[in-house]
Amino acid sequence: MEKTPNQDRQQPVNPAEQSASNEQPQSGDRPAQGTLPTNDHYDPAGKPDADKRAFPAPDNIAAKHTNPVLAQPPEVFTGLKLGKPATVAAGVTAVLKSMEFSWGEAGIGRGTHALLKLNQKDGFDCSSCAWPDPDGDRSIAEFCENGAKATASDADNRRADPDFFAKHSLVDLSHMTDRDLNNAGRLTHPLVLRPGATHYTPISWPDAFQLVANELNALASPDEAVFYTSGKVPNEPAFLFQLFVREFGTNNLPDCSNMCHESSGSALSPTLGLGKGSVTLNDIHEAEVILIMGQNPGTNHPRMLSALQMAKRNGAKIIAVNPLHEAGLSHFKNPQDFMNPIKAVGTLLGQGTPIADLFLQVKINGDMAVLRGIMKHLLDADAKNPGTVIDHAFIGEYTAGYEDFLETIRNTNWDDIEQMSGLSREQLSEAADLIAPKQKIITCWAMGLTQQKNGVMSIQEIVNLHLLKGAVGKPGAGTCPVRGHSNVQGDRTMGIWERPHKEFLDALQTEFGFDPPREHGLDTVETIKAMYEGKLKVFVSLGGNFLSASPDTEFVAEGMRKQNLTVFISTKLNRGHLVTGKTSLILPCLTHVDIDMQKSGHQFTSCENSMGVVSQNKGVLRPLEGEMLSEVAIISGMAIATLGQRTTADWVGFTENYDRIRDAVSRVVPGFEEFNEKIRKPGGFYLPNGPRERNFTTENGKANFTVTEMVMHDITPDQLVLMTIRSHDQFNTTIYDYNDRYRGVYNERRVIFLNPQDMADRNIVERQLVDITSHFEGQQRKLEKFIAIPYDIPKGNAAAYYPEANPLVPVASVAYVSNTPTSKFIVITVEPVLTENAQKPAFATVTAA
Repeated sequence: MEKTPNQDRQQPVNPAEQSASNEQPQSGDRPAQGTLPTNDHYDPAGKPDADKRAFPAPDNIAAKHTNPVLAQPPEVFTGLKLGKPATVAAGVTAVLKSMEFSWGEAGIGRGTHALLKLNQKDGFDCSSCAWPDPDGDRSIAEFCENGAKATASDADNRRADPDFFAKHSLVDLSHMTDRDLNNAGRLTHPLVLRPGATHYTPISWPDAFQLVANELNALASPDEAVFYTSGKVPNEPAFLFQLFVREFGTNNLPDCSNMCHESSGSALSPTLGLGKGSVTLNDIHEAEVILIMGQNPGTNHPRMLSALQMAKRNGAKIIAVNPLHEAGLSHFKNPQDFMNPIKAVGTLLGQGTPIADLFLQVKINGDMAVLRGIMKHLLDADAKNPGTVIDHAFIGEYTAGYEDFLETIRNTNWDDIEQMSGLSREQLSEAADLIAPKQKIITCWAMGLTQQKNGVMSIQEIVNLHLLKGAVGKPGAGTCPVRGHSNVQGDRTMGIWERPHKEFLDALQTEFGFDPPREHGLDTVETIKAMYEGKLKVFVSLGGNFLSASPDTEFVAEGMRKQNLTVFISTKLNRGHLVTGKTSLILPCLTHVDIDMQKSGHQFTSCENSMGVVSQNKGVLRPLEGEMLSEVAIISGMAIATLGQRTTADWVGFTENYDRIRDAVSRVVPGFEEFNEKIRKPGGFYLPNGPRERNFTTENGKANFTVTEMVMHDITPDQLVLMTIRSHDQFNTTIYDYNDRYRGVYNERRVIFLNPQDMADRNIVERQLVDITSHFEGQQRKLEKFIAIPYDIPKGNAAAYYPEANPLVPVASVAYVSNTPTSKFIVITVEPVLTENAQKPAFATVTAA
């Protein structure tokens, strides 16, 4: 390879010559930050209007019969057992389940060693959620049940090797449940599915790379290829992936953030100047009031409960806003307390720490009305006692748009607020009373908000509340979007984005000596539509399960089958590997827990958590026997084969020593100066965060109040609004088991949670089978045979697990501004399934748990 521009630059740092300071911010301190702002990959103007063209609704029922390889999970009942919903999260059961998963999949030796290094400063980062680790001392068991499951799955000693694929055709595999696909074990060898073949067969790495190169280079335009990224991918491979894609010549870089927190960035960037949250873990501990909206931390971010417990012990009041009562927002038994002789007995016998002081059972998509009502109360209280509730000094110095915002709030009538939220004026007054005398306020949210139709506006109302109270840019206060995957925030920082800013592209050009493409690429929803229309011919996925994570499953499957080549860089088998293009590759890679040995020695990568801390990720287990490569090596192999002499990057050097990647990142991405030195400090380093310092880098240099429209959606009397949710034994699309013990559902996933009165109105009884039909702009999408379960959910609302319910989500139904699929707002009707003689309702067999 010819000499490249960055080979003339400083050589990678010598780890032996670096110092490792253990100075970390203590409670009450603000973390040290660099002087430059980090890249904000969110356009203040928001995304352009989504494609409004009508696409035909797929026939979800017929698709199961016309396509032998199933895109949807098979319609099999696994033996439902029902119990009572839990009122306490974690505790002894969580400890036992963690050990069961870890030892069951990885073995006692591998499993224990992995857990003891999980989230440690000299270990590896959890591959599940992006909740931050403590800055200072960490527990010997710095993980939760969810993290233990994810680590056990990564450390699995079972093998999905060539012999496994020789025994199972794609048709056979597609009739397995998603749990059983995951339990097939680690992928160990590169595999190819040839045109017309029924089985994946082995292929050498050089041949696999050349196959990718041949297909990519045969395209009429680089824009006929698309490159998807999962949020599980660490910083170093993410940076190389976007570099390869842009050297190839396209910005088609959709990612899982398009489907989850895109609404957060779309709301935060124009209001506060940064599409990320503004708080640290220490801030959570110090907050006086914490609002938790559209989030189920007990299942999706269990380690967050430890921070909430500490906040409660410090006197914080917690307000939970959610359509469902979730165990993690009721009471919490901290597994760490079992290691403390003083706390162990009380934790074991008691009810745990109460979490929520006030629970507001909001209707789906009604959160912005909740916030609007709370702010009306606060403004009324301040009018009676001027200057005691609203922070007028902060508003005057730091904000813009206050008067227009005030007019909007005053003109909002209580009838609309109560109708949209499902809550009374008096209930919202209780929340306002908790907030009014306090200044240290934090609002946390997740996909319960971002995947609403009004998701962006709801988050803008969160910002409005914080600006009203001056609750941003000081200890114990700020915004906290809780990211769902380990490095989804870091991938965006590294440039995984379809609409890159000029500054980022200019820095790439300076570093690598090529002119990156400047036209915006395709996001996830746009990718799905382009695949369906035949505008794309090659699909490359770096991690993830695009098929099962996306909306409108059968629509996605139709587009995937039209590809000439599909490429899946993965650790374990999932349904997305089975619905393929004419040719398909599975390229097995290492996980966070695997030791990654390259020419210069044991390599490490890095991840960025929800609060902007970048820390080291160094594998501790010897990989299983096989031919897996690191993500860095796979990306470099594809780039070398595809780009040839066109490339200006030192792909071989990047693979031999990941310090070279970090050196390049330090010159391209603001906030990563001296990356190699800072990442070696125990616990990593904080990225600059303007809003944390009241430095609002918006176009006008102010924090902006937003005037939002409270859009009311017409729902007919026979219709319900459905949201998709996760079970407790699930992380994203990975299904570990069939249980959801916090909700009292065991050994089954094909269920729908309904309000008891809604069931009575439709003559539906417990465990009766129902068909579900979604309605969108005159289109219908139908799913058969779900088990009806009465549950405490607002009247007119319903819930079901994804990916089972994803075929009901229309690809064109997206959140305003962000283009995020509305998986938390699906208009449906339900009808009973009748027996063959059409005289009696059909039931599923149910036993008591």
